[in-house]
Amino acid sequence: MKAYNTLGIEKSGPACVITLNRPKVRNAISTEMMDELIDAMAALDNDAEVRGIIITGGNDYFAAGADLNEALQVKTAEQGMDYFRRWHRVCDALEVSKKPVIAAIEGFCMTGGCELVLACDLRVGATGSTYAITSARIGTVAGAGGTQRLPRVVGEAYALEILFAAEPFSAEDAYRMGLINRLTAKGGALAEAKKMVELYATRAPLSLALVKRAVRRGMQMDLASGLEFETFLVSTIYGTEDKQEGISAFLEKRKANFKGR
Repeated sequence: MKAYNTLGIEKSGPACVITLNRPKVRNAISTEMMDELIDAMAALDNDAEVRGIIITGGNDYFAAGADLNEALQVKTAEQGMDYFRRWHRVCDALEVSKKPVIAAIEGFCMTGGCELVLACDLRVGATGSTYAITSARIGTVAGAGGTQRLPRVVGEAYALEILFAAEPFSAEDAYRMGLINRLTAKGGALAEAKKMVELYATRAPLSLALVKRAVRRGMQMDLASGLEFETFLVSTIYGTEDKQEGISAFLEKRKANFKGR
């Protein structure tokens, strides 16, 4: 992988860890960081050795939010559309990836940072991490998916409470509401995310890719349409080598050797 100005990239077994790397501004998410994330996700999606992608901010914080110095320069509706389309592109890159994408969160995870982790498939938060979408404090509205993804993850009532209050809340509250999937000891989020990828790496990669697609797209459909889409996907996968290998390995009581085809 090529080097980036605002990201650290490191492969660790079947996982690739992307570390947000703007420490002087506590990982405030700039347009450059968004563009680099989009580029990195495209490259990793085509890397067969990578079975899961972990996004973290390091040991002290995930992200302070959007780079407000850049946001301050957005003064017209047209500029706003361009700015938030970029946000949507980076969040879409996480959602449409064929690989499981896990956020590993230490410290604070605020507004744009919280919206970024909402676009990940799963979220692991450490004790002591804090969360907020503070847009109402500065006279704006969450524009990177916060008003849409948050209620889909935690439910409408919790989402409105979070967005109205614009106050930080604890990892324990985030876990109770379902914002984070797993709660770990302080300093343990990244290690837990790596364990999750190690398990997922034993599963058929095409299965995980289509499961993700089925859930992501199906949640935007009514039940009948979702079931029809599921039938299409499962019918497709029944023609793959991995399906034959998986069932044969199960019947023969051996470990499956999946090849992603």
